[in-house]
Amino acid sequence: MEEFKKINLLICGATGFIGRNLVEYFYSNKSYKIRAVHFNRPALIQYDDIEWVRADLRSLESVKKVLEGIDIVLQFAATTSGSKDILSRPFIHVTDNAVMNSLILRECYEQSIKHFVFPSCTVMYQPSELALDENSFDANQPLLPSYFGVGNTKLYIEKMCDFFSRLKRTKHTVIRHSNIYGPYDKYDLERSHMFGASITKVMKADEGGEITVWGTGEEKRDLLHVNDLLSFVELAINKQINNYELYTVGIGKGEKVIDVIKKIIKHSGKKITIKHDLTMPSIPTSLYLNCDKAKKDLEWEPAINLDNGIKQTIDWFKKNI
Repeated sequence: MEEFKKINLLICGATGFIGRNLVEYFYSNKSYKIRAVHFNRPALIQYDDIEWVRADLRSLESVKKVLEGIDIVLQFAATTSGSKDILSRPFIHVTDNAVMNSLILRECYEQSIKHFVFPSCTVMYQPSELALDENSFDANQPLLPSYFGVGNTKLYIEKMCDFFSRLKRTKHTVIRHSNIYGPYDKYDLERSHMFGASITKVMKADEGGEITVWGTGEEKRDLLHVNDLLSFVELAINKQINNYELYTVGIGKGEKVIDVIKKIIKHSGKKITIKHDLTMPSIPTSLYLNCDKAKKDLEWEPAINLDNGIKQTIDWFKKNI
């Protein structure tokens, strides 16, 4: 009887927010043999049979080593942070991410990797009250100043994926995902995004106390639970036909930040008042996504609505933070 051959899966950024969730998700699927890349954070030794490799993906030598023998690359390693750094130190999102992805994409071609999956984002879009899809980006319109560096870096990497896909060795999936939340997100106020910061403020506030919201909170966000993103990744691996596809992936609805915070307070069970600080940095953009292409091509739809996602995240926070 022929021995079952596992798919060799590389998860870059495996100790980060989405990367760690990817590790848990694919670890339970015995079709995959996982090699997980970490750098600043230690390896997660509780997972048996995972090969952990510490590597600086800005180094060509390291990239060559971690890709050896791999079938599929999930490239979720990045320099990331919240709106505070985007506004005060925007350069940190540009150089490292451009370098590491350029090296990985070229080496995927050199080593004939079967499939490369890259998470882009939605920062290249202009604010909109209409649902945005894969064709909504207009290169003739300027990016928001706060997103000029990170947005153009993402666009560069998307085009690199398109370029290498045309050489017909590697399949490429680019995911313009919305705001992702859930277990293992950043929950410290220095580095967290809106959702993680709001969870932390509410959960650490005293009963009857007060939390401060940066800005008016009227801007809208499309919030997708990380488990729904993971299910998309698996469907893309199994069902994508063409060598290059770009997908918008979100919940498909815009929620006002202030309404999200009110929902978090409600599901925390606490009585907390909200104070607005209009002097602190906020990024006043509103958008949400049209995900019809993902539904049509891959039969993907989000399964976790915002209220249930908030409840699950609060339960996880109580147990782990």
